[in-house]
Amino acid sequence: MKRLDILIVGLNYSPEPTGIAPYTTGMAHAFAEAGHQITVVTGFPHYPRWRSEDGCRVSRQEWDGPVRITRVPHPVPRDGGPMGRIAMEAVFATAAARVVPDPPDVVVAVSPALLGVAAAQVQRRRGRRAGRTTALGVVVQDLYGAGAHELGGARGPLSGVGPRARHVLADLITRTETALLRRADGILTVHEVLRDRLVAQGIPGADVDVVHNWTHVAAPVGDRDTVRSRLGLRPDRHVVMHAGNMRAKQGLDGVVEAARLAEGWDVPVEFVLVGDGNQRARIARAAEGCSRIRLLPPVPEDDFPDVLDAADVLLLHERPGLRETCAPSKLTSYFAAGRPIVAATDARSPAAADLRTAGAGVVVGPGDPGALLSAIERLIGQDTTELGHRGRDHARERCSAAQAHAGYLGWLDRLCRSGVA
Repeated sequence: MKRLDILIVGLNYSPEPTGIAPYTTGMAHAFAEAGHQITVVTGFPHYPRWRSEDGCRVSRQEWDGPVRITRVPHPVPRDGGPMGRIAMEAVFATAAARVVPDPPDVVVAVSPALLGVAAAQVQRRRGRRAGRTTALGVVVQDLYGAGAHELGGARGPLSGVGPRARHVLADLITRTETALLRRADGILTVHEVLRDRLVAQGIPGADVDVVHNWTHVAAPVGDRDTVRSRLGLRPDRHVVMHAGNMRAKQGLDGVVEAARLAEGWDVPVEFVLVGDGNQRARIARAAEGCSRIRLLPPVPEDDFPDVLDAADVLLLHERPGLRETCAPSKLTSYFAAGRPIVAATDARSPAAADLRTAGAGVVVGPGDPGALLSAIERLIGQDTTELGHRGRDHARERCSAAQAHAGYLGWLDRLCRSGVA
């Protein structure tokens, strides 16, 4: 393949340690290592704490190794709530569309942010006006339309809106998402379930490739007992750990209820929630007075593998109704950690499909704290070594960065061979 000038438009990028940023960063470096010239238009680091550490009022140029970066200003919503995120995305998309880079051969938009796809379309037109046959590809990490339908109720993105209006707005979001994506020359998403949803929305299946996200968590290096002691974890309790974002998607009220059941039933477990998000303060209030649940702040990236290793069971928890919105990236980290996993999720969700494939844990229905606690009791009452081994094997065989990066390069080649770039 000839050397390409590639422009990536995505709100999140390194040094953000979690969420979409590690995957966008990895994709940029995979393209650069293949010999292409890469420019990234992105926002200022703010996730998952939802605040900018160094301000974001003026555009800034910087380099990430061979990758040239332009950071554009945007607001950061205090709690990551839906209306604040919409405003942030709109400002980011407007600023990203105004950046004037070298004329690109390929523009890649990363969604979320969905409105960034519109900015990428502006950049494609700019490239074509300069005489390039510029191609547009979109990497879809989450689906806005599915999210609006599945998370539209209490504490969801359309909370406070009546059921009929909520349905109308969710349909409008789906149509907008579909219209933006249909203008792309190729789409890459991170799970077969998301691809099927896109096809159901009217995107031609031939235009949608799948490359799974990879695990970006290293092996633990600390002594497990020392780490548990440092975290204040009691030796007489089995630690069930949820690590990652605390937002509406996670439905963590169910974990609080399971912790209260554990207290009442005298089950020797402690739920530990590690992370941040716009539901954290509310969950902390809901958990007050319960001795079987603790909330810990986000930990540095270097410490994260040791913290996961300190758990006895790793927990993935999704609110009822969530089925086709996203493929939770935390599951790849869980597999690499080599601990048994309990997933409270819809049986048709990407997470359930991946856990069944890996054979590294159990799936229970969402919204049933009693069933969740019972599944955990069964796990802690048996030898789970084999489950942990299966998770690590799955991470090595199906969730490697090398596999994903090769997939990105194959997708890029197909974009170019489509007769556009």
